[in-house]
Amino acid sequence: DIENQLITKSKTLDELKQSLALNGSAEETPEALSLRIAELCEMVDSIVSQVAQLKTSMQSVLEQWRVYDEVHAEVSLMTTRYLYCIDQCKRSVVSLEALENQVKTLQ
Repeated sequence: DIENQLITKSKTLDELKQSLALNGSAEETPEALSLRIAELCEMVDSIVSQVAQLKTSMQSVLEQWRVYDEVHAEVSLMTTRYLYCIDQCKRSVVSLEALENQVKTLQ
């Protein structure tokens, strides 16, 4: 969106340059307007550069998040497996009641 807005603003600046070249302005001298337009063009170029840098940074951040999501899913799966193994390897309580419950469960 920002890139599209910058393109639109650049076109507007170009139109202003052409209009200034053809008509001039009674309020400001053509030289002053030319300087202001040049400054605006420099600002637009700077913003375009900043947007490009931001875009590159955001792509890097998105890639890092993708890697994080993959590692998080893997760690979560491993944790679940370990918890299952620990649950299965627990020593059973050797009491008559526990054995009766286990026999009922197996039956």
